Amino acid sequence: MNKIICLWSCPRNVSTALMYSFAQRKDTKVFDEALYAHYLKSSGAIHPGREDVLLSQENNGNKVVKNVILKKREFISFHKLMTHFLININTDFLSEVINVIFIRNPKEIIFSYSKVIPNPTMDDIGVEKQYKLYLELEKNGQIPIVLDSKYLLRNPELILKKLCSLLNISFDSKMLKWERGTKEEDGTWAKYWYENVHNSTSFLPYTEKEIILENSNLELHEKCKTYYKFLTNKSIKI
Repeated sequence: MNKIICLWSCPRNVSTALMYSFAQRKDTKVFDEALYAHYLKSSGAIHPGREDVLLSQENNGNKVVKNVILKKREFISFHKLMTHFLININTDFLSEVINVIFIRNPKEIIFSYSKVIPNPTMDDIGVEKQYKLYLELEKNGQIPIVLDSKYLLRNPELILKKLCSLLNISFDSKMLKWERGTKEEDGTWAKYWYENVHNSTSFLPYTEKEIILENSNLELHEKCKTYYKFLTNKSIKI
């Protein structure tokens, strides 16, 4: 089949849960953030477990694209990635894959991300890059699929059915459940970021929380609003 799906997520989204969802399909193999080491090497970003990540993966993003993402396979490959990984890399490969931009309300991203890394920047949370990626793909004649986690969590079955239809693959009800605990697909960084999803067996219901941001986090949110509004208006709806 050799269908290649690249999920371009923002951090602190339910992208890992979505990866586990696709892993339940017999026709699909999932890959966890194959460009993470490339991003850390290129950006110099200090993340938890940085050295372990650099040792666990190929650091050259162009090699990762050639040998992992674009590798010919007899099944669907689902690559969970972060949009901010696309630095110092040849992005021509985007025309050879199906691109899904996975967004979340930036207020929720900032609130969650700052618990792990204080005072995140626009580059950290990736919303502006998701907006620019959409425009780049559109300019090159490819309209990406936009998925908003808010709608996915409100009605997982309906949104997954719509997503599968747009991907031109059949929906599989097994995508709605997975086993609790760590997974063989997890990257070495899982122990720092995946605790909540490891305790889950399905998509958790969406709950809108009262979030109060202050200082630089509040300023960042104000800058993100326009990008998020544009993207969520393009997203799959219930």
